[in-house]
Amino acid sequence: MTRLSQLALLARSFGGMVVDSDSGRWRVRARTMIVIGLAFAEAAACQSSTSPASYDPKIDPARFVASVTNPLFPLVPGTVIRYDGQTEDGTEIDSVIVTSTTKVILGVTTTVVRDVAYLNGVLEEETFDWYAQDVDGNVWYFGEDTKAYHAGRPPSTAGSWEAGRRGAKPGIIMKASPKVGDHYRQEFLAGEAEDEARVLSLNETVTVPAGTFTGCIKTEEWTRLEPGVREHKFFCPAVGETRSLMVKGGSEHAEVTGIARP
Repeated sequence: MTRLSQLALLARSFGGMVVDSDSGRWRVRARTMIVIGLAFAEAAACQSSTSPASYDPKIDPARFVASVTNPLFPLVPGTVIRYDGQTEDGTEIDSVIVTSTTKVILGVTTTVVRDVAYLNGVLEEETFDWYAQDVDGNVWYFGEDTKAYHAGRPPSTAGSWEAGRRGAKPGIIMKASPKVGDHYRQEFLAGEAEDEARVLSLNETVTVPAGTFTGCIKTEEWTRLEPGVREHKFFCPAVGETRSLMVKGGSEHAEVTGIARP
């Protein structure tokens, strides 16, 4: 589940305080709820052309390949990418490790990616995400197993989901040949994980502490469950997600500060 769905799910439980336990990068936060009038206005603008009820991707295991090689979302076992970011609660350091472990979901062999985040030097969350690539080159997101840590309490597994269970369905995290205007669901579990994305631009140049990258794409992400929140992400060849920033509903941002390759 990405950050936006987590905000929506937990905002309904905590009222004005939101706990964000996003697997992709973002963890425990406190936020002010979006003004109701703005939420309704944004909701109308964010409606997907594919309604939740009609979203039903057909998954044929025979149409998936063994490795994720999409240049904008490559998963080479042994790769470790470090992200440094700022949140409302402080400094976050996030390590994303592509493992050699696999997990079979809906008959598809997925690649397991371990994501470990520290907030102000304290372990905040550990997540295992599951991805697979189809024969056309699209990278699908099949779910996550996440644990968020809070002092003095057992780890929380809120936000965990797996395609094929409880009505959850996989989504596309990166298209094979993205084009400006492309719109797709990244995940789906009704009322909990409903993130969507749209491609805003191609051939971006992104400079972060780890280097300068060209040929990157820029996307916008949102969920109808939290319509006042928007995020922009940049995906670059041979790296994947390279920079992210909240453009509505917050000021969080993160970027790649180091890459270790096998």
